[in-house]
Amino acid sequence: MAERTHITTAIFYCNGTPHVGSAYEALAADVFVRYQRRKLGRERVSFLSGTDEHGDKIRRAAMAEGLAPKAYTDKMSALFREAWQGLNVSTDYFVRTTDPEHEKFVQQMLIESKRLDNIELRDYEGLYCVGCERFYTDKELLDGKLCPTHNTAVELISESNYFLKIEKYREQVRDHLLRNRDFVRPDRYRNEALNMLSEPISDLCISRPKSRLEWGIELPFDNRYVTYVWYDAFWAYISEPARQLGFDRFKREIWPHTEHFIGKDILKTHIVYWPAMLLAAGFSEDQLFRHLNVHGWMNFGGARMSKSSGNVRDPVSYERAFGPDVLRYFVMREVVYGLDGDFSEERLVERYNADLANDLGNLTSRVLSMVQRYFNGELTAPQSSSASEDKQLARAFVDMPGIAATHIEQLAFHRALEAIWAALDVANKYIAATAPFTLARDKEKLPRVAEILANALEALRVTADVLEPFMPVTARRIAELLAVDEETLRRPFGEGLRPGHRVKAPVALFPRIEKKTES
Repeated sequence: MAERTHITTAIFYCNGTPHVGSAYEALAADVFVRYQRRKLGRERVSFLSGTDEHGDKIRRAAMAEGLAPKAYTDKMSALFREAWQGLNVSTDYFVRTTDPEHEKFVQQMLIESKRLDNIELRDYEGLYCVGCERFYTDKELLDGKLCPTHNTAVELISESNYFLKIEKYREQVRDHLLRNRDFVRPDRYRNEALNMLSEPISDLCISRPKSRLEWGIELPFDNRYVTYVWYDAFWAYISEPARQLGFDRFKREIWPHTEHFIGKDILKTHIVYWPAMLLAAGFSEDQLFRHLNVHGWMNFGGARMSKSSGNVRDPVSYERAFGPDVLRYFVMREVVYGLDGDFSEERLVERYNADLANDLGNLTSRVLSMVQRYFNGELTAPQSSSASEDKQLARAFVDMPGIAATHIEQLAFHRALEAIWAALDVANKYIAATAPFTLARDKEKLPRVAEILANALEALRVTADVLEPFMPVTARRIAELLAVDEETLRRPFGEGLRPGHRVKAPVALFPRIEKKTES
């Protein structure tokens, strides 16, 4: 059976608007998705994102705006969906945890977990953080009383609740991680995950009494309770594709090939709770997801970009200000996946002018302009490898696609873009060294000019092809200017454009941005 893969972002909690930090995760996943679609075929790759819409934080945020929780989440979820569409995040599924079909699926998983004796009712007294919507142990708290995430005082709560037997599966999950070295990647997070699984873990409280919280999915076996928001949200990775494809088929054929993209702040929930939840619901160990791909935080002004800190930046505003693909390029080029990144508007403009306007945009415009000026838009010669410069150019663009692919497979997105731009640098130097604009003054040298431009057009074609996962709109624009279809675009260097092919007149892909000066 041919390989299939299922790729997900986290299910974004919609108590605030999307920002560049959340967009980074969606964009990284989208780059990986688009690469996998090229590798495996469009129909063998599914991509899921969505919004997490239950819990007390949502209820409180809705109250603050004078809205019912469902009306509030309708509004907030739409903002995420529209943001991803604006950034060309190419999801196949956008799941809302308030969708009725999702709620039914969560209840099915609860019933199955209880049938397997993995859920039980217990009396419990614990220290509870409203912001996290979870209980903490004394040793997890700051100074024994403050939430380590929100730095706010926790509340002592005594009540009966349902618990999922997480500790029962801890050693099995740890052994799985030890046997599958890349189950969590990059490697620095694997070591963190092993530490999290090295000591006994408290079982997970998966219910909240309706007397305290009504905004959630009702427990199917006890209508006095709703489901804990984290338990609910995890199943959004599965509920909709399983509904469309059939649960048994999805669980058997596709789910084991799942790639999760998440932030480091939710590593613990995804490595301690999520695999145990799957096992507790009857998934076998070989039906766990394939990879947990963990990224760092996006900082702005030296502080983590987050809703609570008030330093968020709207990702769609950059799309409107700079045009398609610019934010995609910038965050993928600047940030090392797995490490924290710094978002700088000044640096974005520098990258735009140097990399996009100069290196890519100017090369495209110059080459197409010369083809129009000297040959009326038509290729009149095949590619040539007669000169040393030709051979150097060919070598760069024969090697570059494989180098970029290897980096993408390893989540080194910045390295993939560095490889593409290194090849573009060779192409720009090729034009400078061969000087077709000078040779064209001598009509007898026009055949050599035609060869040079044929080589340069091939370089642009390969660039557009390999750049597509990162900059889909730009890749499509270059392909349109070169007048090539997808099949031709995908060919190796030297096998694309032929004599007689006509290209279009250039357009400015990335008009240069002039920096404002103080008056």
